[in-house]
Amino acid sequence: MSAIWQTLLSIIQNSGFTGLAQEPLYIVMLVVGCFLLYLAIVRGFEPLLLLPIAFGMILANLPGSNIIHMQYFIGVGDEVLLHPSWIDILNNGGLGDMLYMGVKLGIYPPLIFLGIGTMTDFGPLISNPKSLLLGAAAQLGIFTTFLGAKWLGFTGQEASSIGIIGGADGPTAIFVTSRLAPHLLGSIAVAAYSYMALVPVIQPPIMKALTTKKERCVVMSQLRTVSKTEKVIFPILCTIIVSLILPDSAVLVGMLMLGNLMKESGVVDRIQKTAGNELMNIITIFLGVSVGCTTSANTFLTLKTVQIIVLGLLAFSFGTAGGVLFGKLMCWATHGKVNPLIGSAGVSAVPMAARVSQKVGQAENPQNFLLMHAMGPNVAGVIGSAVAAGILINIFG
Repeated sequence: MSAIWQTLLSIIQNSGFTGLAQEPLYIVMLVVGCFLLYLAIVRGFEPLLLLPIAFGMILANLPGSNIIHMQYFIGVGDEVLLHPSWIDILNNGGLGDMLYMGVKLGIYPPLIFLGIGTMTDFGPLISNPKSLLLGAAAQLGIFTTFLGAKWLGFTGQEASSIGIIGGADGPTAIFVTSRLAPHLLGSIAVAAYSYMALVPVIQPPIMKALTTKKERCVVMSQLRTVSKTEKVIFPILCTIIVSLILPDSAVLVGMLMLGNLMKESGVVDRIQKTAGNELMNIITIFLGVSVGCTTSANTFLTLKTVQIIVLGLLAFSFGTAGGVLFGKLMCWATHGKVNPLIGSAGVSAVPMAARVSQKVGQAENPQNFLLMHAMGPNVAGVIGSAVAAGILINIFG
């Protein structure tokens, strides 16, 4: 009887319930994870990545699960590892450790970009190259937030990782953070994808506040038809030019353009479909779960996380404002031929930001069809965020 009692006592002491009682912060993180699952499942906010991230968060905060050991990647306390402890990871690592290797080595984000490229039409950008300027202007959020983070005491590497949230591009944010500030990966990924999901909520008030009704009612002329030759040449030329100027952007821009070349060339349908469907879906699962697993209570529930959440909102707001204000400038310069609302699509939340421009514009003028015009700065924003990532990695990497 005594042996049975000792066995039961041992099971209780080693159970996760005992761990929860000893560290209540785990309960808070489980609640946060369930809330993110609610946003993904019930509200439909970026479910493809928010759902696996949230579930990874739950797994990482179940005491004793040992699904990931971040000390093997970033060290403990004041100890900072210059390189991950690969021997410990391979011998003692859990599922999260193995999946996180793809993040740490910078494998998943470029493969996501490959898939995005197979689904992206650069026709609107090629048809109206001026929209590239709107995509560049919308990166204002990245650099203003970088300055704000520095002012709050973050290091250059941390400020760069926080600032990139303003690009409204989750894979880029993860790519930069895994290179420069891996200890902030969970907080930045959750902030980035949460705000990307909230683009339809965040952007319209800013767009309306910065434009007049007359400007919002501007009807833009139809875009010219882009030839197949132009669409094939563009990804090749863009890769060469951007990579020569900023080699650190080559992997992101290159994979994006490779995917697009697969689509536009029309000669590799089989691998194009694989890259845009099966491969991208698999990588999305791996990326979401591994990022979610980095959000343990002791690293996520800190003042830095609160600051990152606030700075992330400012990053999106300034990015939207930068695009709209430059759109107003283009509207003035072209004597009313450009609707400033398309500037808000310069943040690279494709195609959600373009749809927001269309929705706000059509609410003001039912004859307004801005979607294709907004897709120009929208895809330009994808390129712009990758270029900004290259700049920050070049300076602080």
